[in-house]
Amino acid sequence: MLREILIRPMSGWIPLFLFLIMILGGPLGIIVGKEVLASGFTLSLFLGGLALFLLGVIGMFGLMAIPPNQARVLLLFGVYRGSVKESGFYWVNPFYSKKPISLRIRNFETGSSVTTSEETTSAGTVKKANRTAGRPSKVNDRDGNPVEISAIVVWRVVETAEALLEVEDYEGYVATQSEAALRGMASRFPYDSEDHEVSLRGNTIEISDRLRGDIQERLERAGVEVMEARISHLAYAPEIAAAMLQRQQAQAVVAARTKIVEGAVGMVQMALEHLKRDGIIDLDDERKAVMVSNLLVVLCSDRHTQPVVNAGTLY
Repeated sequence: MLREILIRPMSGWIPLFLFLIMILGGPLGIIVGKEVLASGFTLSLFLGGLALFLLGVIGMFGLMAIPPNQARVLLLFGVYRGSVKESGFYWVNPFYSKKPISLRIRNFETGSSVTTSEETTSAGTVKKANRTAGRPSKVNDRDGNPVEISAIVVWRVVETAEALLEVEDYEGYVATQSEAALRGMASRFPYDSEDHEVSLRGNTIEISDRLRGDIQERLERAGVEVMEARISHLAYAPEIAAAMLQRQQAQAVVAARTKIVEGAVGMVQMALEHLKRDGIIDLDDERKAVMVSNLLVVLCSDRHTQPVVNAGTLY
């Protein structure tokens, strides 16, 4: 596996000045020599001026300007020689192949694809690459329920040699491996959980951290750093969404009723203890049972109760 070699070339301003002198001085030397040495003008003088001109032209191919957050990977006849990451104006061996690569932070949504469109300008027809909106991926969670899920991945290139030389298309590699990592992660966890275990819906931050780790593990060979991975869409698939909604509603009703019953029992117990402590009335077991039953009906009913006044005795 290739490892990045950082190099810092010499500044390009002095070579630029020298090569311009050589390009201008070669033809000028031939012309001046021909005029001055009309009778003694030799082939060697002509060849010397021509060689000086050609050296200047060849040397100009070694100049390169690198803008911020850009890099150049240098190859000499197919052999990797190093990478330049610092922005500036440099001169390197003119026979180097200088492959540009961006170090900027990029992001995309899983399920999106790159399309090419043509745009006509004054300079001609230009092909522009556009990324479509992401479409959620359908995958079964740990319990076998089909869910739709997508994520936003933020990444950048940190190892230029690996990104450019280890994989065929590092941008496509990042998109494909991120999609595979998202599917694998979604199949290991349930959509929702009732026993406080990690779930896709209930533990968003933890799930996002695990997703980032899974993607980073897959992209080590591509020299890419995953800065962030977040779930952007999560829902049940349409074919089971209605059934799952009914289940969630039933769970919510059960939880609410459980809370109501707990509160009602506490209120009944408090009322009985208060009556006994203050000596307001002495109730036997049968009267307590009737009182508890009436209070629970009043407190736990989902509608307003209609009281019935007993005009006779308690019995």
